[in-house]
Amino acid sequence: MPETMRAAVLVGQGGPEMLEVRNDIAVPTPTPDEVLIEVAACGMNNTDINTRVGWYSRSVTEATSGAGFSQAQVDDSTWGRGDLQFPRIQGADVSGRVVVAEADHNRRLLGRRVLVDPWIRNPDQPDNRELAVYLGSERNGGFAEYCVVPDRNVHPIETPLNDIELASFACSWSTAEHMLQRVRLTVGQSIALTGASGGVGSALIQLAKRRGARVVAVAGRAKLDLVTQLGADAVVARDSDDVPAAAKEANGGPFDVVADVVGGSDFATWLEVLRRGGRYTTSGAIAGPIGNLDLRTLYLNDLEMYGATVFGPQVFADLVGYIQRGEVFPVVAGHFPLGEIHAAQAAFEAKAHVGSLVITIR
Repeated sequence: MPETMRAAVLVGQGGPEMLEVRNDIAVPTPTPDEVLIEVAACGMNNTDINTRVGWYSRSVTEATSGAGFSQAQVDDSTWGRGDLQFPRIQGADVSGRVVVAEADHNRRLLGRRVLVDPWIRNPDQPDNRELAVYLGSERNGGFAEYCVVPDRNVHPIETPLNDIELASFACSWSTAEHMLQRVRLTVGQSIALTGASGGVGSALIQLAKRRGARVVAVAGRAKLDLVTQLGADAVVARDSDDVPAAAKEANGGPFDVVADVVGGSDFATWLEVLRRGGRYTTSGAIAGPIGNLDLRTLYLNDLEMYGATVFGPQVFADLVGYIQRGEVFPVVAGHFPLGEIHAAQAAFEAKAHVGSLVITIR
């Protein structure tokens, strides 16, 4: 094994200049309960941008941005409202092969092609969400030639998909699966999806259709044809005058479920298009985290609301099963070599793509 590796290192909060590609980063050494993965590719997600710019800090109330927020506080700028330590290697969507596994209980993983569950849970209290940390946020991730993870987070996978395609799944698809499991979406129900052209949104379309649901998807007007090809039953342009009302009309009535990754000014209005007893779930707020809610809408209509961030191990195991059985397919809009990660993040922020963007390491 080499002593040093190439990696994209986050050295502070701010703009793209805070992300440096270096060749002198020490190759990490796994403990007996960890393995070393030679990373082939790693997907890029909103969390990579949000962490770099400080958007998770509760002092920030605007929509997501790639420029950096001067008011962000370092001590509450991770997913778990904890302190962000620099330097940090980001990247949650690791696809690669296990090259070091030295304990008897994990040697079976050596040489295997794997995906990595990005939620690192406490081994003694795996159900305690307060103790979970995220790969590429509270610990170093996959924008590097090598990455160390607990062996319990490693999932061998047998599939004809290539490494770039596999690297598009971990963060966005497990988030989408978690959202749908929380709201118990079943066959014959209807669901509205905001941000349907992004990584989570495009995953939600396929995963909702897999459950036999009727899907009404919201996306930019130029992306509606591609979103339809992913399986949406009806599409609504996000620049419509009243998007929730337009979605309700396209559905022929109120929804059983709304899955929202956009937030912003339409947040409360989406609750108005749910049927009595309907469910709302969110895993993001790219249009802004602050919205006005009339509590009467919530309690008079017996609505249920679910945040979706820290999921249990079974969610990722289920996702790996879907991939291996060919029940879902990757949506990769493009890929960039590690040395072009600035260009990759600029393309991600432009949001002209449908699906995921991936960083290639090898």
